[in-house]
Amino acid sequence: MAGHEDYSADYAGQHGRFTVIPAAYVFLRRGESVLLQQRAGTGYYDGYWAAGAAGHVEQGESVFSAAIREAAEELGVTILESDLRAVTAMHRTGATGAAIDERLDVFFTCSAWSGEPQLQEDKASDLRWFPLEELPEPVVPHELLVLDLLRSGPVPPVVAYGF
Repeated sequence: MAGHEDYSADYAGQHGRFTVIPAAYVFLRRGESVLLQQRAGTGYYDGYWAAGAAGHVEQGESVFSAAIREAAEELGVTILESDLRAVTAMHRTGATGAAIDERLDVFFTCSAWSGEPQLQEDKASDLRWFPLEELPEPVVPHELLVLDLLRSGPVPPVVAYGF
């Protein structure tokens, strides 16, 4: 194809680019309540409450497919792509300068699914519904930002965190 560039493994190094890691987050909603899991045994915000389902987008996978896969893997529920509602995209960093620290998170809500949500993995110790007005403490900080925006509305289509 004319004009096609080869984006090889050397491309980032040759052009000074950094890596952005994409992730999908799914907040299951039941009325004004949201399903949260309490993280455990991961080394990342253990003891904090977080989205019921979330995880990295795998190579060759769309963010929608990642959201659906994570909901199945972490909660045992089936979600249709048409039932996912994009809430916001978050460009975030922990400002460490490490390549792995640059993230692009896409947050979805979902109010329709098949199956009863239950913990499926050992990276969480609890799973509960919470009213948006009565969130538990602590919540993973960048996820709390999105939950606060959902509560207060309107939610911007794109937000930045940590810059």
